[in-house]
Order: sequence, then structure tokens, then C-alpha cells
Amino acid sequence: MSNRLNVLKTCKLYIGGKFSRSESEHYFPALDKKQKPLANLCRASRKDLRNAVQAARKAQSDWSGRAAYNRGQILYRMAEMMEGRREQFIAELERAAVSRRRAENETDTAIDRLVHYAGWTDKYSALFSSVNPVASPHFNFSIPEPTGIVGIVAPDDYPLIGLISLIAPVIAGGNTCVVISSEKYGSIACTLAEVIHSSDVPGGVVNILTGFRADLIPHLATHMDVNAVLCAADDPEQKKNIQESAHLNVKRVHFYDGTNWMKEESQTPYYIMDVQEVKTTWHPVGI
Repeated sequence: MSNRLNVLKTCKLYIGGKFSRSESEHYFPALDKKQKPLANLCRASRKDLRNAVQAARKAQSDWSGRAAYNRGQILYRMAEMMEGRREQFIAELERAAVSRRRAENETDTAIDRLVHYAGWTDKYSALFSSVNPVASPHFNFSIPEPTGIVGIVAPDDYPLIGLISLIAPVIAGGNTCVVISSEKYGSIACTLAEVIHSSDVPGGVVNILTGFRADLIPHLATHMDVNAVLCAADDPEQKKNIQESAHLNVKRVHFYDGTNWMKEESQTPYYIMDVQEVKTTWHPVGI
């Protein structure tokens, strides 16, 4: 049995709540830290990205219209499902990238972070809303509302906690997202997609693509139906491409390269506000 060949897992794209092969039918290998094949990853194409944005837009109105408490329940359910697959995440992280101790710490922190943002879903609005003084007989209220569709470029240095730390505040605030996973650790993102699929997250709220950033970032940054881009990659050319292209539909852009996602200060409701629009309402007094 020592000569037996392992049957490598083929990780599919996760679009609209379904697992699908790439439209291009191209694949590339994910390697472990010993440079041995770990899995086969789909190489997403421009059409795959457009399909993911379309799915995110279709899901956005329902997701943003849900009660904040319900979104918190769903994030908590994600944490429950990850807890049940804790050993799988630890084993995959250890094989792909890090030591056993760091894999345990990263997995536990990722689960705790989902619980953290689950608790903020029905509280951040009260914290960041305001009643504004005005010199007229009106009430003036400012409240945060979801931006819409958020593109996420995942980091390489924190395969799991970095991904969770970007997705969780985005969906906690009622947005939907399209994720371009790490090229090196796309298999971790695919396992997370399985958790999302088996929890209560509606199809299209989180869409995960594997592939080459150089292929996908230009199309993400120029897509007219993407409202914001969060980038945790540290490639200067890719960051420049996002900055130059985002102006086409006035996308909101945030860069998080160099962030240590394991630290406690990397979980904050201000990350939710990074993809919120503050809307102001006027209402006459006495009506």
C-alpha cells in the first residue's frame, strides 16, 4: 500500500450557493509546504467572476433586508460548523503552511472572530448612528447602510484567519461579497466554502473564486456592479491596478496589507464601517 497514489481533491468554485467547475476548465495544483501536490484548484476566468458578481447582486437585497439579529444567528452558525470541523482546518493549515501550534491558534481565533462579529450585527448601527442638531424644525438622523457588493482579495500570510477577518465584517453589515482567494492556499478557502454551504448563509452572499490574481483583479476592479474592494495582498502592481481602476464607478477601496490578523485589534466594528454608507434622513418635527 506504500506505493498507492493519493486521490487529490479537486476544489471547485463557490458561486451562488453552488459548487461549479471553472468556465475555462483550467486547473492548477495547490502545493503543501514540502512542495508536494495538495489539491487541484479551478482557475477562475473573467466569466466566472462576472457570474459571481451577478449572484452577489441577486442575493444582496434579501441579505441586507434581513433583521440584524438573524444575520448574527447565521454568523454564529458558521462558527458552530467550523468548530465541528476544527481538526480538519488544523490538519489542512499544518500541511499547507504552518506549524501545528500556529494552526491550532489560527483556527481557534478564526472561530472566535465569527462569534465576535455575530455579536456586532445588531449593535454597530446603534453605535455609529446619530441624531444631528439642525437649525430648522426637523429631525436629522444619520445611519449606516450596506454598500452593496464587496470584492475581497485575500491575504497569503494568514490563510484562514485573514479570510475570515475580511468576510465576517462585510456580511455582518448586510453586504454580499466576491472573494479572490490566496493563490497558494486556495484549498483552505474551498474548505471554508464547504462550511458556508452547510450553514445557513443564503446562496450568493459569499462567493469564493480560486485562480490567479493577475487574471482576476483587473476585472474585479473595473466591474461596474462592484461597489467596494478590500485588498489584503501585498503586490504593489496589483494594488496600483485596483487604485487606478476603482474610479470608474467610484468604488470604495481599502488596503490591509501588513495587518497581523491574529491580534485582537484586528477585530473591530470599524471594519464593518469600512463598507457602510452613512445615509442621512430629514423629518419635520410634529409629523
